[in-house]
Amino acid sequence: MYEFLLVLLASFLVTFASTPWIIPKLKKAHLVGKDVNKPSQPELPEMGGFGIVFGLSAGILLAVALFTFFHSFGNGFNLAYLLAALSTILLMALIGLFDDLFAMHQGIKAVLPLFASLPLVAVKAGVTMMTFPFIGPVEFGIFYALILIPIGIAGASNVTNMLAGFNGSEAGMGLVACLSLAFVAFQLGSDEALILLLSMCGALAAFLFYNWYPSKILIGDIGTLTVGAVIASAVIMGNFETLGVIVIIPYILDFFIKVKNRFPSKGWWGQYRDGKLFSPENPISLCQWIMKLTGGIAEKDLVLILILIEFLFGIIAISFVL
Repeated sequence: MYEFLLVLLASFLVTFASTPWIIPKLKKAHLVGKDVNKPSQPELPEMGGFGIVFGLSAGILLAVALFTFFHSFGNGFNLAYLLAALSTILLMALIGLFDDLFAMHQGIKAVLPLFASLPLVAVKAGVTMMTFPFIGPVEFGIFYALILIPIGIAGASNVTNMLAGFNGSEAGMGLVACLSLAFVAFQLGSDEALILLLSMCGALAAFLFYNWYPSKILIGDIGTLTVGAVIASAVIMGNFETLGVIVIIPYILDFFIKVKNRFPSKGWWGQYRDGKLFSPENPISLCQWIMKLTGGIAEKDLVLILILIEFLFGIIAISFVL
């Protein structure tokens, strides 16, 4: 069990140490974005996801080293699966990096994750039989690798990328989602999924220290796309895809609200008045619906509500393995 704690600790320490080093580098390179939910809209370094990727990679690579050189992790794990997942996650981080730098069209950003899934497709990760509530087991055969894995990576990455933009929301919700799924992976004995999720938990917990309100750094698409890629890769390798879908229901709800409003690229933030964020007359996101239903809410409280909603769906997912 100590190996998993070392993975969690390594990812936390690397992100905690690298993020304050990244902040002045991003400022010097003018890689900044407006914190639009503040009255003065200050410019903050925007690609903080670098620190998350550093920590996540450190945790996973430590697990590989412990397994290869010290024969840790009890019965061992599928090294090919874990390295394929890392490749997919790093490809997603690269897509996020390009999007942060060049603001890719939404359609292109939706398609590219399909190619990022190829390492997992190549090793035929996961189990081709999935069990659905009220339906039972369904065998997908080759279509699981060729169709469902790419759709899973693309879908999870895009929805986690969309529900963003408030100090601490991306890291906070991602941390709760990954902690919930880490408990599921532990209960089901999926070491590969557990290593991925604990590595992400450590990195997000460390990043949240700098990203919590008032934020010193923004996560960027490099961070949000990575969170989705980790969740999708973990549930695929652990064969608990249905529980993964339950955990990301808040993201999916936000996605459908934005589908109805034709994926707005502007106006998704709140209207700041007297320390609170207010929704426009017609809300175009889950966050704006919360603003409207509460009659105006402070940014920190909005993020706490989002984290609470994510926590509730995490508990629902966990209840299926207790």
